[in-house]
This record gives sequence, C-alpha cells and structure tokens, in this order.
Amino acid sequence: MTVREVEHAVTVRAPASEVYRLLAEVENWPRLFPPSVYVEYLEREGDEERIRIWATANGEAKNWTSRRELDPQGLRITFTQEVSAPPVARMSGTWVVEPRGEGETHLRLLHSYRAVDDDPEGLAWIDQAVDQNSREELPGLKSGLEEATRTAELTLSFEDSVVVEGSAKDLYDFVNEADRWTERLPHVSTVTLTEDTPGLQVLRMDTRAVDGSTHTTESVRVCFPHQRIVYKQTTLPALMTLHTGRWEFRTAEDGTVTATSQHTVVLNADNITKVLGTDAGIPEARRFVRDALGANSRATLEHAKRYAEERR
Repeated sequence: MTVREVEHAVTVRAPASEVYRLLAEVENWPRLFPPSVYVEYLEREGDEERIRIWATANGEAKNWTSRRELDPQGLRITFTQEVSAPPVARMSGTWVVEPRGEGETHLRLLHSYRAVDDDPEGLAWIDQAVDQNSREELPGLKSGLEEATRTAELTLSFEDSVVVEGSAKDLYDFVNEADRWTERLPHVSTVTLTEDTPGLQVLRMDTRAVDGSTHTTESVRVCFPHQRIVYKQTTLPALMTLHTGRWEFRTAEDGTVTATSQHTVVLNADNITKVLGTDAGIPEARRFVRDALGANSRATLEHAKRYAEERR
C-alpha cells in the first residue's frame, strides 16, 4: 500500500498565535480561503470537532465533512476527510504553525493520502490535484491572514431586521426563490439562479444602488429551510475584497418572526478613490457600503414582510 506524504509552506507576516486562532475558528474560513463559502460545527468535544464545509471547486459548489483535532499548545491542527471521493481512498493532513519572531509565521500544510486499490494512475492524479490546489490556496490564505490581522478599519459587519406578522416559511421562500426577484424587487434588474444540488445555489444578478449605478454580483448560497440562507459573493463590486452574509428567520413566542439580513465586508482600499472620488477615504467608503447594502437589504426585507403577511 502506497501512502504519499507531501508538504507545502508559506511565510505569513502575522504573529503565530493569530494565525493559529484564525485557522482554528472555522467561522473565519470564508475570509481566509477564497473557495470557502460557509463552515458549520456538527460536533465539538474538547479539542476534537466535526465540521461541514461548503466551498467552490472548478466553478461548482461542493460540500464535505471533516474531523479535526486542535493542539493549541503545539500550534497544530490535524484534519481527516470522513468520506473521500475516488480516486482518493483516504486523505488527511496537518496545519503546522511555526513562529518566526514576533510578527512572522512559517505555515506548513502537510497532506497524507492513498489511492483506491493502490492504483498508480489514481495516485498520480491525486499528486497533481493536491499540489495544484495547495499552490493555489496558500497565496490566498497568506493574503487573507495578513489582511485579517492588520486591517480592522477596512472590515465592517452590520445587520438590518424587521418584525413580521407572518410565517418563517413564507419569509424563507421569498428569499430562497431569488429567480423571481426581478418580479418582486425593484432594485434587481436581472437574475440567474442555478441549484444543481438542493440547498446549494449559485445566484448571479444585476442590482441598482441608491445612486442609480448598476452592479453585477455572483454569490454561492447555502440554504437551511426554513431558518437561514448564508452566502459568499464570488464576483464582487470594486469597493470590496470580501462580502459574506446571511438571511435569518427567528420565530418568537408570540408567533411573530424577526427577519434579519447580516453583512460582513472587507473594503478594497486601492479602489476607494477610483469609485468615490479623490477626496474619499476609508470612513466615506464604510458609510457608502453600509448605506448601499443596507438600503437593498431593507428593501428586500420589507417586500418579504409584505409577501409573508399577505399569506397569513
């Protein structure tokens, strides 16, 4: 039986403790890993956990389940895929976080794997895939880690909510059926929705901002009926390097439902003056993005509220 062990590495200009923390807390992954859309905990006990990951691969949305073992003292995170897809028979790995002074980290990514039936062609295919994916992933991860540790002023999170005298199901349906948004939402001019796997959507649309400009965005959405829809934009407006969010529907004891739209954004500092003018800075960009996204979210929430309350 041939077991292959390979290593890839990158140097990160960030403290090792922060690098480890950001990797250990899976809610950070959509920001750190460009293909990552959403990660949730399925089980957690001590330093062992089971997680489900949604990500894009070759333009398609995929999901899988992994087990992880955290070692905060040794700054290591070990992971194992629960079910591997042929030609992979088994895949595991380790993140090794090594301090290089106060502000620099040597980050190593180790993989261990074998092919189904010990097939040489299958093993060669895995070799190429792991090498290519690791070489593509690590520069993006390096950038994400460095950005996350030094650019707090470029990051903003906010939410808008409405209380609805209707059902969570109707509110969820309104947001889930995004292919009907051109009929239902004045600020959406065109929309394309694909859902090859139930609950896993790719949404591409043109939206009009309050200033009249039109923006094309594409998002991968993960849907949890009838509770929430989480998403990550894969095609972004010029002012952003990251945009993730969620729609959430919570029913209170009195039967009303609070519908919430949440956004997390990282601004693209290089494009602020190009988009907003030479006098604009980070404060102006933060206000612009908050106002633009908030206006569209509040409009969607109000239309969803009307839709749900008409069906009481």
